[in-house]
Amino acid sequence: MQPSIANTYEDFIKGFHPKSGLDLKFYKQNQMQRRILSFMNSHGHPTYPEFLKALNADPVLYDAFFKHLTINVSQFFRDATQWKTLRETIIPLLVKNRPSLKLWSAGCSSGQEPYSLAMTMMEYFSASKFSILGTDIDVNVLKQAKDGVYKQNDFASTPPEFLQKYFTPSDKGQQIKESVKRQVTFQHQNLLTDRFQTDFDFIACRNVVIYFTEEAKEMLYKKFTDSLRPGGILFTGSTEHLFGLNHLGLKPVSSFFYQKQ
Repeated sequence: MQPSIANTYEDFIKGFHPKSGLDLKFYKQNQMQRRILSFMNSHGHPTYPEFLKALNADPVLYDAFFKHLTINVSQFFRDATQWKTLRETIIPLLVKNRPSLKLWSAGCSSGQEPYSLAMTMMEYFSASKFSILGTDIDVNVLKQAKDGVYKQNDFASTPPEFLQKYFTPSDKGQQIKESVKRQVTFQHQNLLTDRFQTDFDFIACRNVVIYFTEEAKEMLYKKFTDSLRPGGILFTGSTEHLFGLNHLGLKPVSSFFYQKQ
């Protein structure tokens, strides 16, 4: 038995919001509804009310569903060409006139992106001071980020010398070294509803907004722009192109990198 489409989806997102803090009305309904129904069917929950009741009663089911919704997929140095641009063009542009950089990985999942930023700064820009913030809405992936233990498939794009230099093998996988962990602060954050810090030199938000409505994307990119200092850079995902940048005050400086005017 499939849940009826009329009204029940709206009822579900209203019921899910207080527990999760995740307001699904900001997400494209068709795509999000397919993801929810797929999870419900695979876990044997035929109706929205029954599923919501199960989520409230079963923390393991809730955690699995939340992870399913928020699509936590990442790797170290994912999209190597863009990291090359970051290393050779973007960060040199930023450090030229700034003694210290403030960097933010928004929607950081289990920490691969902010740690990649930290290793890049340590390896190539060791004379520069920097701070890195990593935020995500999923407390479980933030716990993994703070633990800093990763599996082999996290390193498909990682230079071998980085794996040797910045990680220690353990019985659970590869443990990132404390020298890297100290460079990153992790915080829980809802990008759509929470206030942002300001005066960032660099914000990375990649493949986070893929299921957001156009209105939610517009709101989020405006918030990111407001959080950048003049001259700061926004780094977006490989499926995301920002059109109509003039009203945001951003200009493209390379593919997927946008500078605040």
